[in-house]
Amino acid sequence: MARLATPLTDKQVKNAKPKKSEYVLSDGNGLQLRVMPNGTKSWRWLYKSPSTKKQSRIALGTYPSLSIANARKLSRDYKEQLSQGIDPKEFKQKEHDEFLALTENTLYNVSLNWFEKKKTEVTTDYAQDIWRSLQLHVFPDLASQPISTLTAQQVIQVLKVVEAKGSSETVRRLCQRLNEIQTYAVNSGIADTNPLSGIKAAFYKPQKQHMKSLSPEELPELMNAISNASIKRTTRCLIEFQLHTMTRPNEAAGTRWDEIDFDNNIWIIPAERMKKRREHRIPLTKEVIGILKTMKQYSGKREYVFPADRNPSKPTNSQTANAALKRMGFAGRLVSHGLRSIASTTLNQEGHDPDIIEAALAHVGDNEVRRAYNRTDYLERRREMMKWWSTHIVNAKTESLTFSNNATQAK
Repeated sequence: MARLATPLTDKQVKNAKPKKSEYVLSDGNGLQLRVMPNGTKSWRWLYKSPSTKKQSRIALGTYPSLSIANARKLSRDYKEQLSQGIDPKEFKQKEHDEFLALTENTLYNVSLNWFEKKKTEVTTDYAQDIWRSLQLHVFPDLASQPISTLTAQQVIQVLKVVEAKGSSETVRRLCQRLNEIQTYAVNSGIADTNPLSGIKAAFYKPQKQHMKSLSPEELPELMNAISNASIKRTTRCLIEFQLHTMTRPNEAAGTRWDEIDFDNNIWIIPAERMKKRREHRIPLTKEVIGILKTMKQYSGKREYVFPADRNPSKPTNSQTANAALKRMGFAGRLVSHGLRSIASTTLNQEGHDPDIIEAALAHVGDNEVRRAYNRTDYLERRREMMKWWSTHIVNAKTESLTFSNNATQAK
């Protein structure tokens, strides 16, 4: 224990002058006044930790904000804890952590920190979808809930409301996202366990639904509708560009001019814009080059090939093509993402190499071993297939489609 010392008087404390280096005045029972060269006077209490058996100290406060009488009272309180085998410093830290858990480490704040990391792993559009789903369905009820006290029952009750609206797929995604957030909290030391690990079992499994798409034989109907629709020319170009390049809606809508290599007729989509975070190269056919030349008239001096109407400095919305298809009468039959399905189905039916088709669609296989050894994107072989596909689309405009062995000849 601290050595015996003559108790200080308030006058001694008040008149203690600073020196060139700091010094200490002892009040007894481990209580000390630390006098700094700048004149600051602070109280601290020294004790032997019951867990480490080593000397430890606790900062109590500064004088005169903390008087000598109150400093002694604090030291007596800590001494009482010590007599019960409680380390006062550890107890104080635990109280502080619990306070943070209740006031700062709420579901919203932890989600925000998790999202900062998550958005570096997915595309911008997908990141926006993730955050929007939490804002719409989770935060209105649970934003201020301390994540350390969040229960499965609380989350299930909130998500049952979403399920009742028939949004089973949204519930599935929210279960996954909330699990990731809770796991992040555990790994960050904010929570001890993840009580949400099994919550998906409380909901009906969503029925898998494929993107609405047309059959290959219906391509002429689509091309005729595009040609005669009362839509903006830029929207028509966007739909045809997406169809020819077999890209996803957000990839096509966000095309930048600096991604287009006209010298080599290649469109290079950077990894950060791709779903699987891998750069994707697309050989451009003469038909696609024609579409780009048309767009040059409208956006050649801007950053994006398909700029937004209201703010041309930004890309058009990824749902622009989808909205246009609905207006053309394809609601319930075709969504813009389904344009890829038309291409995939047609190319597979016509006997093109499945690996080449998958590469064109920027699909990444589940077999990690095969993926590690097969790193080619079949760019040159895809040139011939994309040429066949563009020609097929052009023929669809005149309804002179032939489903034969043309694919084999093209290869």
